[in-house]
Amino acid sequence: MKIISTDKAPQAFGPYSQAYIAQGLVFTSGQLGADPVSGNLPEGIQAQADASCRNIGAILEQAGSGFDCVVKTTCFLADIGDFAAFNEVYAKYFTSKPARSCVSVKALPKGALCEIEAVAVVKEG
Repeated sequence: MKIISTDKAPQAFGPYSQAYIAQGLVFTSGQLGADPVSGNLPEGIQAQADASCRNIGAILEQAGSGFDCVVKTTCFLADIGDFAAFNEVYAKYFTSKPARSCVSVKALPKGALCEIEAVAVVKEG
């Protein structure tokens, strides 16, 4: 197993890693839409979803993978009413349409509106 870490995504603010590679797969931790430098969350579901996707992308890239290699995501929304707006942004990044679960939760860390985690295949070579 190999720990993955990049400064292009927010650092873990708890006892966990940004991602792990195991047996040719990369497993990301859930990524909020926080800015990698300031840790601040932008306003609104679409801005946070975009930042969350960019954070996932940075981790996947560091792991030798990419959005086209994602096989499964789990998405968490603080308000299921944001489902359509979230999907608008999500669809721009996850164009290969990986398997997905999307659930509404009572609350997310830092008052975030969404969080995304992913499982992807590591590219060969």
